[in-house]
Amino acid sequence: MTDPPLADIAWPTSRRIIRSIFPPVALFEDIADPADWELIASAEAKTNPRVRDEIGDLALVPPARRVAGPTASVVMGAFTHASRDRPSRFSDGSYGVWYCGDRFEVALAETAYHFERFMRLTNEQPADAQYRELVAHIAGHLANLRGGGFAECLDPDDHGPGQTLGRHLHAAGRDGVVYPSVRWPSGEAAALFWPDLIRLPVTQARHFLYRWDGRAMLGCLEYGTNIWHAGPETGS
Repeated sequence: MTDPPLADIAWPTSRRIIRSIFPPVALFEDIADPADWELIASAEAKTNPRVRDEIGDLALVPPARRVAGPTASVVMGAFTHASRDRPSRFSDGSYGVWYCGDRFEVALAETAYHFERFMRLTNEQPADAQYRELVAHIAGHLANLRGGGFAECLDPDDHGPGQTLGRHLHAAGRDGVVYPSVRWPSGEAAALFWPDLIRLPVTQARHFLYRWDGRAMLGCLEYGTNIWHAGPETGS
């Protein structure tokens, strides 16, 4: 496999949108040495069996690449809650990835597409889902797919080639991938493989309500405003 060229990426205001269902995990917010987290988690789990489920699999992140402090929960959770049941463009689910865009439109279009796809495949009745926007400074030495030659990794529907590349890069300890957004081509997206590429604290910004009418995503409503953002049809 030919490795993509590398590019130094620094986005002071990258955007990520996630479901608002994940509570903060105190362990990640504490000042304890990340190298001691396994011991602390094991001790806490003896009195609270839910602790391990909340923390996830710490073994997925080497101690040297962990982060701790304010808002560390939202960062570490992206990497410790990997699942084979939730593969993505650059992961088969065996490791976690922090996906983000260089602008809000990228984050919205990417998440709206996957929200609509899930709701349609599971034949959901009309419903709303709550999401929140995270703004973070990211920086890393990323595999660069923006110059062409890796079109198969950006296929709108087939994630196989991207997962193969991601698995190879992750195993080699690379920082991640930067690529043209598949759902908002005028923007760029990044897939980060390690938490220490995200500077703390992360800003928890706007909240959104994604609306599904039983057939398609109508769009999303921004909490506290009358701003209505279009669904994925206009941003795919």
